[in-house]
Amino acid sequence: MSSFTQNQVSAEPEATAFARRAYDRLAACYDLLELPMEWLAFRRWRRRLWEGVRGPRVLEIGVGTGKNIPYYPPEVTVTAIDLSPRMLERARRRAARFPDRNVELLEMDAQALTFPDDTFDDVAATFVFCSVPDPVQGLREALRVTRPGGRLHLLEHMRVRSERIGRWMDRLDPLIYRLTGVHIARRTTENVRKAGWVLEQEVDLAPGGLVRHLVARKPTNQQEP
Repeated sequence: MSSFTQNQVSAEPEATAFARRAYDRLAACYDLLELPMEWLAFRRWRRRLWEGVRGPRVLEIGVGTGKNIPYYPPEVTVTAIDLSPRMLERARRRAARFPDRNVELLEMDAQALTFPDDTFDDVAATFVFCSVPDPVQGLREALRVTRPGGRLHLLEHMRVRSERIGRWMDRLDPLIYRLTGVHIARRTTENVRKAGWVLEQEVDLAPGGLVRHLVARKPTNQQEP
């Protein structure tokens, strides 16, 4: 595993810059755009994810406007990162409303984390790896900075299990990405495994596996599958 001093250059620099611009543009209206789904399902799924986070040292990747901050367990210390400065501005405002949450907010690229190896006990992300330009690289970086035996907690929308519908998602993916910076046909479960995590839990939260809750563990030794 490479050390953090070798991983500070972003993978896919043009795509990364595109993602930063896209989320800077969306920052002012992002919460409003997601409000219906937040009330219908997302807030319930966020609570479910954070109930499983133990810490005490936690990294949140892609904090966005800080929607997860209300669900942080009070006993953990969270370092929360995002690529977009304008999204972070909003996250800071939300964090100020929850002074009992222990959170540090930093601008950083998930593909090029600047933390030393084995820094965190848990890593969490919600609806993030659909927009990381090189998701496997981002997940490898998350693995690197997690201690052996530590866990990854994800909420992700991804390519559905149905091949017929999945092929349509594949066709639409480039257009949706150009318009929004989001990929709708990512195979995130497979990407988690490719990055070296051991998948422990995969729960479908939406029909066809469109949204899933994943929990994975960092192996405790190189021989562990």
